[in-house]
Amino acid sequence: MSTRFSDALVHENACGKVAVIPDIKCVSPKDGDLLLGRDPVEIAKLLAHCGAPALSVVTEQERFGAPPGLLRAVADATGLPILRKDFIADESDLEETVKMGAAAVLLICSLTDKKILAGLFKCAVRLGLEPLVEVCTAEEMAFASGLGARLIGINNKDIATLELDDGGVSRTLALATSAPKGAIFISESGIFTPEDARLAAAAGANAVLVGTALLRADDTAATYRSLRVERGMGSCVRS
Repeated sequence: MSTRFSDALVHENACGKVAVIPDIKCVSPKDGDLLLGRDPVEIAKLLAHCGAPALSVVTEQERFGAPPGLLRAVADATGLPILRKDFIADESDLEETVKMGAAAVLLICSLTDKKILAGLFKCAVRLGLEPLVEVCTAEEMAFASGLGARLIGINNKDIATLELDDGGVSRTLALATSAPKGAIFISESGIFTPEDARLAAAAGANAVLVGTALLRADDTAATYRSLRVERGMGSCVRS
């Protein structure tokens, strides 16, 4: 992968925009089938064409319906840095993630023993993956900070119940001030409107990760563009 996942987000911020990371998933435990017969790779290509700096791909098969080979197909079709979202449990999962073609991998504090997560973090870095440490509480934020995590995600929904709740950006607003200085932080899930994106950006989020709102939209491209809100001053280096 020529572009690091984090660098792609920083580039968007340099353009004065919050980075919008489309989350490619086939099924939502809350909302059901999100594709409705569409090809997820074609959706990913559309969002790349719209200017997405990076993508997230859910690879969990049983509950999120991901077909084998989805992440590799998206990576090959778009050339963008990809975050693998799944329930990573051991080193073999990380090795598999590398083989899939991912640039980054999600590590979830609320579902993983802290000692195990610390080991996964070190292993991911050793394998050339950027670990995105997901937090839901101030205690988890402090743990991520202690790891030296450069990428931190604040999940606005409850992953323990497979995100069956409605979410919202209140958790991002509550935890943003405790994010370690210099970290790139992402507001994940529960982002549905430009106002949600603006609230996350105002709290300091470098990026928002958005899945359902894009996949259920009547016009996916227009919805993506509406969420790419101003983040602050910056000079765009895009030609």
